[in-house]
Amino acid sequence: MVSSNKERTIEALKHSLGKIRGIKNGLYGIMNTNKPKIIGIVNVKHFRNNELLSDNTYRNVITNTGLAEVAGLINGVTSGPFQYLAIGTGTTNESITDTALESEITSGGGERALADASRTTTSITNDTAVLTNTWTFTSSFAVSEAGIFDASSGGVMLSRKTIGPYNVTSGDSIQLTWKIIVSRS
Repeated sequence: MVSSNKERTIEALKHSLGKIRGIKNGLYGIMNTNKPKIIGIVNVKHFRNNELLSDNTYRNVITNTGLAEVAGLINGVTSGPFQYLAIGTGTTNESITDTALESEITSGGGERALADASRTTTSITNDTAVLTNTWTFTSSFAVSEAGIFDASSGGVMLSRKTIGPYNVTSGDSIQLTWKIIVSRS
């Protein structure tokens, strides 16, 4: 009799523990569903003689200084929207601690540019910022990095991604379409 009481008690405890785990997993799912995220995705198209040579999409990092600037934009402590795209020839992998491109292109048609800005819907109406620019080159470069900035020079970098390399020559074009998704999923 004692043995079966112990077994019933153990089974009851296991059952209760299972319920607690279920509640914990349910709460974890709710917390993750409601937790906002900022995700960057950049599409790169390389054209030569108006012919598409490559079309690649990359997920990028949002930098620490970029996150701090976003927080400042919310309450007006900072005022510069992220509207500029830059490309470079740096090859070091991106990091959340980056504050600039490794080797930004400043000539030959690859200079930092004010992007065409819009919003689109990914999950929630207008939850995705879109920045687009096309560079047409007058010099040759191995384009291998890109970033989003809040100024036409210097400024705060929101995100960075090593890409390619895309070996461009005079007359080639690179088009970036960068999406910053602010969502809960």
